[in-house]
Amino acid sequence: MKVLITGGLGFIGTQLSLRLLQKGHEITVVDRSPGRKPRAPAEVRVIAADTARPGPWQEALARQDAVINLAGTSIFRRWTDEAKKAIRESRILATRNLVDAFPEGAGRVLVSASAVGYYGPRGDETLTEEAAPGNDFLATLCREWEGEAMEAASKGARVVITRFGIVLGKTGGALGQMIPAFKRFAGGPLGSGRQWFSWIHMEDLLGAMEFVLEKEAIRGPANFTAPNPVRNNDLALLLGRLLHRPSRLRTPGFLLRLAMGEFGSVLLEGQRVIPAALLRHGYAFRYPDIEAALRDVLERS
Repeated sequence: MKVLITGGLGFIGTQLSLRLLQKGHEITVVDRSPGRKPRAPAEVRVIAADTARPGPWQEALARQDAVINLAGTSIFRRWTDEAKKAIRESRILATRNLVDAFPEGAGRVLVSASAVGYYGPRGDETLTEEAAPGNDFLATLCREWEGEAMEAASKGARVVITRFGIVLGKTGGALGQMIPAFKRFAGGPLGSGRQWFSWIHMEDLLGAMEFVLEKEAIRGPANFTAPNPVRNNDLALLLGRLLHRPSRLRTPGFLLRLAMGEFGSVLLEGQRVIPAALLRHGYAFRYPDIEAALRDVLERS
């Protein structure tokens, strides 16, 4: 299969490119700043382009069997008005440009990223793909982002929307920020610690990506989270125990909001998300439980 990955040299894209390459697929990645990121294997074709702008990169879409859309600037920063504009445009415009250039005809697949932030803050409510969206900034962004991707269905594509939880991997992501804090004896829960933490091990994210590429019956949204979300407090206790560090240094909610702005509220609220679509279609999680997932990531690190 010929697969193009936008944002293909990021935290997820780099690992996904390697996995699909090992499975015998022909990989092309499009990335805004390839010179400042890990080099792709020689077998991977790299196109340097900003997908938020139309350009020659769109011509490569005509030769693909599948497209995986991971483009988007990081949300893990203080949400100023300028940052929110960049977060939104890097997703909405990139996806719109991709779909505009998507070739007509059945048989092609678009797998487009989204996030569990789609659901907004929902307390202890258990959320599957059938749950209604929230109405805060991140939920509104995800709803628009997904809407742009679903336009590819009018061209005959099978569209899968992957709503990512927090990805646990050895090369970055949330643990890349949490582990150093714990090692400096500064780790602990955020706010009350009662908020839900919906997560997925990188190995399962990659496995689930392969699964949805191959499984013709999967269309529409699919939560990319492990089946057993945990509360932030329990995550902190477990991470402290595995690292042999204390985990009681709680970050007060007002300080997190002061430092991170609106994004601080997202970290203090969370969602309890279940991967109903993946489970219904038969995906078998390699790491369904948080302790085994953390142990594996820490051993690899």
